[in-house]
Amino acid sequence: MSAIYMLLGTLVALGVLVTIHEFGHFWVARRCGVKVLRFSVGFGTPLWRCRDRQDTEFVIAAIPLGGYVKMLDEREESVPEALRDQAFNRKPVGQRIAIVAAGPLANFLLALVFFWVLAMLGSQQVKPVVGELLPGSPAELAGVRPGEEIVAVDGKTTSGWSAVNLQLVKRLGETGSLRLELVTPGDSLARQVDVPLQAWLRGAHDPDPLAGLGIRPWRPQVTARLAHLDESGPAAAAGLRLGDHLLSLDGQPVGDWADWVRAIQQRPGEAVRVGFERDGLVQELSITLAERGQTGYLGAGVAAGEWPAQMLREERFGPFAGLLEGARRTWSMTLLTLDSLKKMLLGELSVKNLSGPITIAKVAGASAQSGLGDFLHFLAYLSISLGVLNLLPIPVLDGGHLLLYLVELVRGRPLSERVQTWGMQIGISLVIGVMLLALFNDLGRL
Repeated sequence: MSAIYMLLGTLVALGVLVTIHEFGHFWVARRCGVKVLRFSVGFGTPLWRCRDRQDTEFVIAAIPLGGYVKMLDEREESVPEALRDQAFNRKPVGQRIAIVAAGPLANFLLALVFFWVLAMLGSQQVKPVVGELLPGSPAELAGVRPGEEIVAVDGKTTSGWSAVNLQLVKRLGETGSLRLELVTPGDSLARQVDVPLQAWLRGAHDPDPLAGLGIRPWRPQVTARLAHLDESGPAAAAGLRLGDHLLSLDGQPVGDWADWVRAIQQRPGEAVRVGFERDGLVQELSITLAERGQTGYLGAGVAAGEWPAQMLREERFGPFAGLLEGARRTWSMTLLTLDSLKKMLLGELSVKNLSGPITIAKVAGASAQSGLGDFLHFLAYLSISLGVLNLLPIPVLDGGHLLLYLVELVRGRPLSERVQTWGMQIGISLVIGVMLLALFNDLGRL
């Protein structure tokens, strides 16, 4: 079932984002009087095609990894005299800039719409209350106390853990002071705590900001009674069954499921003795833990615990306020994406965090399976990423074309064909290199 979700989620995500991106180019080109020859979603063999009254061919092709809008252009083919005024290369540079920029801008607009819808639908937030602090961690040394709620990070209000994580991600790789505003339950006055950062998690692969501060979120107590088993995992192979109540690890009692998770993750590949209760009888099994991403893996799970009402917060916006919230979130995520790219170039953030098609497919499937809200979140984030990446000043990307047209606007004439050809070759090499790096990272995660 998860494979079906992954396939459908990926096809829908790529189909929607590529169509909107290319429609941006198409719509503005038509308004500028450029003749569009083909609007294709996907590459390769056409699976479906049709033509409209203006003789534009619309195509859905077999390889859904992009798309393109082919316009009439004298640089690519001979154009009859009667149609030359409709050729892209004959249009003023300002119109060409508008046509090229319209694709990425359509992606940002789509993200805004998704965030707007999500803001009006509303969401239930878990209050960001500190559960535990690791001894000697930056947060503990700075004076953060268990039971306090994080109400702001660096002056930005945080209504839930997702907002806290978003603000923390912005500080990855940095040196300085992280300011937390904390409120004790029953107290309306916030106090400020400054946590010193020194090249914080710089170069870390798949960094965990909360763990980097030494903060464990508050969670309800969950009994370690198995409700899920990975059929190919160590737990099932050793003989554990659904309904078993885990009691001890190597003879030491372990109570809450969160404690079990931490204990297991610290022992990748080790043989352990697990004590459990089944049908009123206490038994013990020897299990060799698997290793997943340098952490131990048991292959078992429990039912989610019930959250107390006082630990939850509803967040919902009206149409106008939701539109403002959608715009704010789109802007914030755009800046975060640009900042992350800058930090990768400067070595402050590991390039191993760059994801490719395999990771995108996995996240698409997981978010589609989680529900409409999570899938819309994923589409919004991916749409912003697509918009930002396409605006990078690399030849062959939209941003590279914009750079050439801006140079033409300043110089009053375009760069020579030779210089443009060199730029294209460099751009293709860069894009292929980044794609191979992202794919290598994906395979490493597998």
